[in-house]
Amino acid sequence: MVDGALNLLLDFLRWWIPWEPSASVVVAFALAVWLYTRGVRRSPMTAPWHRQVFFWLGMLVLYVGLHTQLDFYAEHEFFIHRIQHLGLHHLGPFLIVLAFPGVTMRRGLPVRWRTRYLRPVLAWAPVRAFFNVLLHPFVAGLLFVGLIYLWLWPAVHFDAMLDWRLYHIMNFSMAVDGLLFWWLVLDHRPHPPARLAPLMRIFLAFITIIPQLLIGAYIALTMKNLYPIYGLCGRAFAGIAPLTDQHLGGLVIWIPSGMMGVLGGLVAFSHWIRLDSKGRLPRNRRQRALLRARAATPQAQSAGPVELAGNTEKST
Repeated sequence: MVDGALNLLLDFLRWWIPWEPSASVVVAFALAVWLYTRGVRRSPMTAPWHRQVFFWLGMLVLYVGLHTQLDFYAEHEFFIHRIQHLGLHHLGPFLIVLAFPGVTMRRGLPVRWRTRYLRPVLAWAPVRAFFNVLLHPFVAGLLFVGLIYLWLWPAVHFDAMLDWRLYHIMNFSMAVDGLLFWWLVLDHRPHPPARLAPLMRIFLAFITIIPQLLIGAYIALTMKNLYPIYGLCGRAFAGIAPLTDQHLGGLVIWIPSGMMGVLGGLVAFSHWIRLDSKGRLPRNRRQRALLRARAATPQAQSAGPVELAGNTEKST
């Protein structure tokens, strides 16, 4: 019994040994962990416990997808590869963005770094223009779906699975694009300072579902072997036929990936409802300013609640 438990422990520890070690992954994760941990200590109000849970779960999903033995199976089974990209492009970034870590990580930077380096760089016109284009809703949605189609294109996929440099670019691009896209969709602030209005966030989440459903359904239902590279490299599970592996991968794109878009749209809708109930939408801010102006007039001293509230009926 002791030997069995020891073997299980060793197998668990081996899982965390990276299949292809990457110094860039280690540095990026170490920097993110340092900034977030330091920011939590310096500004605990910006990171309540539930947000910290989301952040660490999201970081765990990204790390497992990029720097563990999962990478071996992703290189030898198509459906595992799709599960890997589901975590890198959808689930991991989704959880991290739900933690709203931007303010916390920014406060984790030393003040000198923020004033001397971060602010001038972000204020530099070319950098602002680059992010204005990159985070435009049309460009963001096109990139989110376009990268899925690009890396699933059989010829491109074949090359990416053979060239380790292209393989890392593929995985890193999915993770970075997922963080940018979900940051736009799940932003809980009013517009401005958020880049998109609440209705646009909901629309962006739902409009990207359709292309994912189409490509997922095609891969899951076609009888043509689109990705023979996995047979050439050797499969991790000999009992799974090539078409079965491909169909399972198509189902991962078809159902879980599509459902993440639905979940993102629902979260964006809940933010819209919350902002509206708190009077933080632009229309409500104008009404509140009007009420404050009316309350400051001498006539308001003797006015009743109906007069102060104004007309609350919906316009037709």
